[in-house]
Order: sequence, then C-alpha cells, then structure tokens
Amino acid sequence: MAKIDFGGVLEDVVTSEEFPLEKARGILVNETVAVLGYGVQGPAQSLNMRDNGVNVIVGQRKEEQIFWDKAIKDGFRPGESLFPLEEAAEKGTIIQFLISDAGQVEVWPKIRPCLQEGDALYFSHGFAITYKGQTGVNPPENVDVIMVAPKGSGRTVRSNFLAGSGINSSYAVFQDYTGRAKKRALALGIAIGSGYLFPTTFEKEVYSDLVGERGVLMGCLAGVMEAQYDILREHGHSPSEAFNETVEELTQSLIRLVAENGMDWMYANCSTTAQRGALDWKPRFKAAVAPLFEELYENVASGKETKIVLESNSAHDYKERLGKELEEIKNSEMWRAGAAVRSLRPEIRKKG
Repeated sequence: MAKIDFGGVLEDVVTSEEFPLEKARGILVNETVAVLGYGVQGPAQSLNMRDNGVNVIVGQRKEEQIFWDKAIKDGFRPGESLFPLEEAAEKGTIIQFLISDAGQVEVWPKIRPCLQEGDALYFSHGFAITYKGQTGVNPPENVDVIMVAPKGSGRTVRSNFLAGSGINSSYAVFQDYTGRAKKRALALGIAIGSGYLFPTTFEKEVYSDLVGERGVLMGCLAGVMEAQYDILREHGHSPSEAFNETVEELTQSLIRLVAENGMDWMYANCSTTAQRGALDWKPRFKAAVAPLFEELYENVASGKETKIVLESNSAHDYKERLGKELEEIKNSEMWRAGAAVRSLRPEIRKKG
C-alpha cells in the first residue's frame, strides 16, 4: 500500500501499479464470479472483468426482459454464461450482489441458500449489510463478505475502462472467513477497472454515499441550480441566459478546471470580479447549508433514509411514479432550455 497525503492526513491506497492486473488474475484464476443483476453496475463490472480475463457469469431475472436481452446483446449466452439469479449464485464462488437495494431485500431469501462454505459475497454498496436489521440481509458465517464501491455510475465505470483510465473505488471487508477476503476484494477492484482503491467500512461507505447522493452530487446540486435559475428568470433574464449562467458554464467549463487541478485552480483562471464574488459568498453559502447537511447525516445514520428508500422502492407502482417525477424535471422550463442549449453545441451541430 502507498501512503498518500490527503490534505495533511496520510491514507493508505492501493494503485493498479502496485497491484497489477496479472496479480489480480492470479488470485481469481480458480474463481467463478457470478454477477447478479444486469442493471446499473452489473454490465460495467461484468464486462470489464471479462475483458480483463476473469471467468464471469451473469445472473438476471428473465422476467426483466430488457436486462436479460441486454446481457445477451453484450455476449453472455443463456445456459453458458447467463442464468437465472439462483442458478448463477449456485455456480459462482464469488457472488457479486449488484441488484438494487430494494431488490436485494426481495431476493435475499432465495440467494442465501445458494452460498457455499468459502464463497465470497460481494457488494458495491454498504446498504444491505449496514442496515441488515431493516433489510434482513444476514450472511452466513462461513463466507467472506467484501465490498468494492466504484465512485461513479456504472456507465462511467465502463467508459473510463474503455478510455484506458480507471475510476476510484473504496473497498472493505465485513467478514473474513477464508483469510483471503482482502486479497479477493483488491483483486476484484483491479479487475473491474479501478484506478486506485482506498479502505473504508460498510457503514462509512453507505453513510458517505447516501449523504453525497442527497447532497452535493445530486439532490443539493439540482436544488441549487433550480433556485438560481428561478431567481434569474423572475428578474427578467431569458431562459438561455439563465441556463447558461447556471448549468452550461459549470458543466462545460468551470467544473472541468476543478477536476483538472482543484478549486483554487478554477478560481485562478476566472476574472478578478468572479474571484472576489465567489470568495466572499462561499462562506455564506456554507453557513446556510451546514445545518441541512447535519440533519441529512443524522437521518442517514439513524436509518430514516433507509426506511424511506425501502418503502418507496418496493411499492408496486414505484417505476411508474419515478417516471412521472423524472418527466416533470425533463419538461420543466429549465431543462427544456437545457436541451435547446445542448443542441447548439458545435459537436452536436456537426453530427446533425
């Protein structure tokens, strides 16, 4: 492991240079990795592992035809490398449980009996284990329980892999029955295309993940964008101007500078007027939202958010209600303006 200075705090990380793919293949050479669920993370992780020479099979519910057909399109053959969930779980020595959180609760009673002594149960999210009192996911004592959690969507896990770059992932060991749990986790992390891996626990992963998704990464970001857009529109600015100053400049310019070399680098490459305004208003925004983030963290840690997720996602009409919510966002003036702005990007016009 390499010691890396993260803002004055030394942390252990594992890079693909010190844990090369050849080493990962050696650890996994006698394993059959059964990827259960071909929805969000399943395709990316299974395809990356297959491309990296790992023996991969997929388990998917046939009644979810769109995902079953996608697996076939991606080269997994029914009866050879594509099976119903329980059959794949029985064949695998490492079972990657990549079904949605609510889906894991539903199918766990059927998957648990498929685990054999010495198998590894793998997650990419700490949800089911951390909140096992609510989910009912209690693994048997004679298996390894491990996690590799990519810090990005399945789409990004695959696109970064194909582009020759990796994606950061955390890893954790909840239960080490075989004495090989950590090696298995690290090997799988490298095999799915991680650029580097950093240690965590199942609990810390799910707490940070749920806070991040509801906060800066998605919920807060969307809410702040809508608030600024609405204020600009209320003061007479056009949809195009409001959208460009709220979203387009952020996603197409400024956030790329942050990704390149940090927030200070982005500030340094903006006008002095922008610098002064941003530096003056930053602490005010931080002070305004800090109490909300504290409330959010407490809701996550207490299991309140888990209760909401499980009740909502297990409802028979969840997908229908979700579709309506997403359609409402898509059809709002702000995001209709966004569609128009995106259509005017030079690379889009050239394709047209």
